[in-house]
Amino acid sequence: MVRWRAMTEADLVGVIALADRVHPDFPEGEAMYRDRMRLFPGGCLVLADDAGAIVGYAVAYPARLGSPPPLDTVLGRLPNEADALYLHDVALAPEWRGGGRSGEGIARLLALAAAFPAAMLVSVYGTAPFWARHGFRAVDGEAMAAKLRAYGPTAVYMVRDTAECREARPVQENGSGD
Repeated sequence: MVRWRAMTEADLVGVIALADRVHPDFPEGEAMYRDRMRLFPGGCLVLADDAGAIVGYAVAYPARLGSPPPLDTVLGRLPNEADALYLHDVALAPEWRGGGRSGEGIARLLALAAAFPAAMLVSVYGTAPFWARHGFRAVDGEAMAAKLRAYGPTAVYMVRDTAECREARPVQENGSGD
């Protein structure tokens, strides 16, 4: 049995180990996770098994629409003019994917997004179809292309409007990304 719960300081070792495992091309340090937990604790979740092992995590926080923060950046503060919830990461250990486990975590983040006009994210590793099933749509543009370079060649900027976030329901997953 696994369940989503609030991320704590004690979880950081497990979260970073999992992040290093699932995102070897996008390393982020402890300072980034501590910063997000301090700035927006409600957007920091872990998926833990019965033994307390971290098998997934999610990080989201308010940001400016169209301005995904650079990877591994300490923000220090949230923008006063935040108009979107940025889903920084939703990650599950490969052996825990495919059973719909991400749906509850994503639904919790989308419930937070209802306070903003939109939710946004950067899809990596070809997961855009997964995010499309959650109501996100790809947004293109020259300015965005420059911002996405650090996220790799398959990065896609995606947005979901607030009305859809208010109606968020867990989606049964059956493929990559879960």
